[in-house]
Amino acid sequence: MNSLEGKVTLVTGAKGGLGSFVTEAFLAAGAKVVGVSRSIQPSDFGHPEFTAMAAELSSGEAARNLAEGLVAHFGRIDALVHVMGGFAGGKSVAETDDATFEKMLDLNYRAAFFIARAVLPYMRQQGGGRILAVASRQAIEPAAMVGAYSASKAALVSLIRTIALENKDRCISANTVLPGTMDTPGNRAGDPKADGSQWVQPSQVAALLVHLASDAGAQVTGAAIPIYGKQV
Repeated sequence: MNSLEGKVTLVTGAKGGLGSFVTEAFLAAGAKVVGVSRSIQPSDFGHPEFTAMAAELSSGEAARNLAEGLVAHFGRIDALVHVMGGFAGGKSVAETDDATFEKMLDLNYRAAFFIARAVLPYMRQQGGGRILAVASRQAIEPAAMVGAYSASKAALVSLIRTIALENKDRCISANTVLPGTMDTPGNRAGDPKADGSQWVQPSQVAALLVHLASDAGAQVTGAAIPIYGKQV
């Protein structure tokens, strides 16, 4: 039996540079995957256990509607895998404008807060679940010129750790993974002269998330797990 056979899994950012790997890995592990992004289509993943839900997570109401619709259809939600996020940077804190600051909070923190808050009541009612989020190495090792990004990812790590503490009474685990620079099309396009051989493979991040969602990873909770590869 596959490690996630029949588990209903919500993947946000499901068709992005990392999200596509995560979606494929969870499907390969036997999960029923509900993939969420703004423009996702059923044809994006040719698998009978894949369901596309085009949605934004820009408000608490949108997240609640998404969770409600998912549970109405499947009856439960076993795992939330929050891959959605974004990057903006290149300026010092003194030079960072309000729009960049708000964008980083929206993409990397607020959306995670909204969707986690929306799914937790269902997980608590059913007595179990997994909440996983992709943060960043810079959440715990901030660098110059990316202050808004680093702070938003640090806030995400704190949020997920808090969720782990608040929900251990219902067998709900919550963890973040902290990749270094990943070998995605977006990163290659953004830095075409970089040595991509040093970057983290998205398939490795996806495999770690599958493990954490499985029974084998049930006792790992409240963790922020580095995955740096050759960048260690």
